Amino acid sequence: MTYTFTNLSPPDFEDLARDLVGSDLGVRFEGFCQGPDGGIDGRHASTGGAVILQAKHYPRSTFADLKRVMKKERAAIDRLQPFRYLLATSKGLTPENKASLEKVIGPALLSQGDIMGPEDLNGLLDRFPAVEKANIKLWLSSSAVLDRIINAATHFFTSMSREEVEAKVLVYAPNPSFREAQQKLEENHVLIVSGPPGVGKTTLAEMLSYAYIAEDWEFVAIRSLEDGFSAIVDAKKQVFFFDDFLGKVGLDHRALASKDSDLAKFIKRVRKTPNARFILTTRAYIFEEARTVSEHLGDRHLDITKYSLDVGIYTRQIKARILYNHLYVAGLPSGYVRALWIAGSIPKIIDHKNYNPRIIEAMTESVLMKEVFEDAYAEAFIYALDHPEAIWDKAFRWHITPMCQHLLIALFFGSEYGVEIDELRDAFGPLHAFLCRKYGIQFGVKDFEQALKVLEGGFVAIKGDVVSLINPSLRDYLTAYLNDFELLADLAVNSMKADWAEAVWKRTKNEADLVFDRRKKVACAFLSIAEKFQLLPLSRPRLCEPKTHRICDIAMSERVRLLLEWSEASQEPRFAQLAMEIANCTAPGIFFHSWLDGNNLLKMITRLREGGYENFPFRAELVDALEDRLIELFQHRMDIDVLEQLCRAIDATDSEFSPKLETAVREATIKSFDKAAELAESEDSQSTLRDHIDTFNYLAVRAGAEPDRVAQTVATIERRIENLDETEQETPPAISEPMSRANDKFNNDDLSNLFAPLVADSETVARPIVGIEDIPF
Repeated sequence: MTYTFTNLSPPDFEDLARDLVGSDLGVRFEGFCQGPDGGIDGRHASTGGAVILQAKHYPRSTFADLKRVMKKERAAIDRLQPFRYLLATSKGLTPENKASLEKVIGPALLSQGDIMGPEDLNGLLDRFPAVEKANIKLWLSSSAVLDRIINAATHFFTSMSREEVEAKVLVYAPNPSFREAQQKLEENHVLIVSGPPGVGKTTLAEMLSYAYIAEDWEFVAIRSLEDGFSAIVDAKKQVFFFDDFLGKVGLDHRALASKDSDLAKFIKRVRKTPNARFILTTRAYIFEEARTVSEHLGDRHLDITKYSLDVGIYTRQIKARILYNHLYVAGLPSGYVRALWIAGSIPKIIDHKNYNPRIIEAMTESVLMKEVFEDAYAEAFIYALDHPEAIWDKAFRWHITPMCQHLLIALFFGSEYGVEIDELRDAFGPLHAFLCRKYGIQFGVKDFEQALKVLEGGFVAIKGDVVSLINPSLRDYLTAYLNDFELLADLAVNSMKADWAEAVWKRTKNEADLVFDRRKKVACAFLSIAEKFQLLPLSRPRLCEPKTHRICDIAMSERVRLLLEWSEASQEPRFAQLAMEIANCTAPGIFFHSWLDGNNLLKMITRLREGGYENFPFRAELVDALEDRLIELFQHRMDIDVLEQLCRAIDATDSEFSPKLETAVREATIKSFDKAAELAESEDSQSTLRDHIDTFNYLAVRAGAEPDRVAQTVATIERRIENLDETEQETPPAISEPMSRANDKFNNDDLSNLFAPLVADSETVARPIVGIEDIPF
């Protein structure tokens, strides 16, 4: 692979040059800082003299620019009197160019061969492949790898532009966590990246995923474990990515309660599959809470902690690189960077107790900085670190109109992964009209389109037909902002979908300061949407693929649970009546699904029988109705995995179920053996087939199946396994250890050395000279 080095920042290019030339000479270079007069301070060897290497990253400049700068460097080079001087540059050079530079540099240059252009550096990369693999940003930013990453984003919610990927790679500051993460992923096939908000969990996970994509692994970003189970194929090289799998801001208890067993099962499946890798991210406090409340995640046999990598501790040098990279990529006018330099704010930022990559990103975003003048930038940056909650506050309250605020609120209560534009418009319309009338604000029919246009790029991202909040820190801010009782009641009245209402109610329940009477009032405000629960569709056609459907709202069992909670909080009789109507399927179009509702029905039946929802007026009738719905699910054809999950859930509870339900479970289990041959023939995964054997053995014991029938089923599956080719284990990406760096302390002189080129024109400021003492030549 031939590199142009254009996608490297100046410090990245310097690191590469130091590693390559050091490997060629068999020495280790250390960095030197620029002197106060613009010259270069270097170390003189006490015996054999010093070898000096200088890196000049001028990929888009002319040779005349490079030559002019080298003339200015001559005095510094002569003053150092090195034993040997070497120059590495990203500017393409002809033999005539090298001869011209030889005259400019002077006697310290022993030969033209010590001037290395892109062709020479690519030659060294061919000779030292370990250096290439150790410089992650080099090969991740190559055209070939970028093309693979873009092509790998096959799902609409993972689609990204080339510019987005390039920007992610450019701002990434490689650190030891990357290598540690890959080692843990290869050891266990599963990696859970956890840490505080904004420390770079998703960035690390994405960079690691890109490394696998670069080696032709299929990238599968998932929003649910169902996505993972449907996509995993033993014969393929696949890396699965589940961002914020336990919730983006707080633990999603409902999702965890219904899916934690699936998570344990999918982890087990990935560990058994030689060519599958599973990368997950979560905030540390959410992860710890989940381990406490979840039986499966806390299971010592699963030992989920061995998959976990906690990130967030950065060295001073890495913090500096993160800040440098964001300033370099953001394209802020040089006056802003100069303001930080003159005020002496750069070390204050890097050493600040609240240093956080997300704050760095926010404070270098041009949209947020558009009303901050250059001379106020340093003070604003420090203030943001002192008060991180204030980053979005001014922008939200004062920089955007009410219609934009209303759209962001509507988006907040939609899916955390983004909302389709038509769905967002439906949520925005009544809310916007209601709030405008309430506060005497004018509004019009084009407000949605205008608000979306204003917010795009600064507050929201639009990919295809899906709109999402642009930054997790904005969701954090809105979480704190939306704690107003009166606003929550207004949002409840204007709910248009069950999942939107559930999100508003969850926010109400999480507000500890909301007294009983106020919580009751909010619950009563949901009556309007509750009346529509029986009519709201569960699925709708995808905008991008009209022939396929997607789940667009919560399941019927979840709607019953909400009605139970609202009934309990409000004492409004109508909620109880509506719950009974759905449970009894009194209206056409009410359907319960085994994979969506089975576990929820079991949990509600168990809770009601154990005394939960004690004020519900129709407890016995509701239990009977819910059990009837569950029996119907067992009487219809049920996926073998769902059947096993429900059977294990029944076995795990202390509650007693009716003989009619137990009979339905046994009959469904016996019928599953009749479909074993069909099931085996349709499956191409050996590990899944082995899991099916375990499932049938469990079901056989539970249902008292005849031994001969069980043996016949197992034999059928084993024959299918024998007929499949054994899956060969693929080679994971070869990522070398980062090259050792001599300068680990990274003092303020090093900071000056790093940031000086950003203060002035980067093409006219010299990159630092690096050198080594006592080289025996």
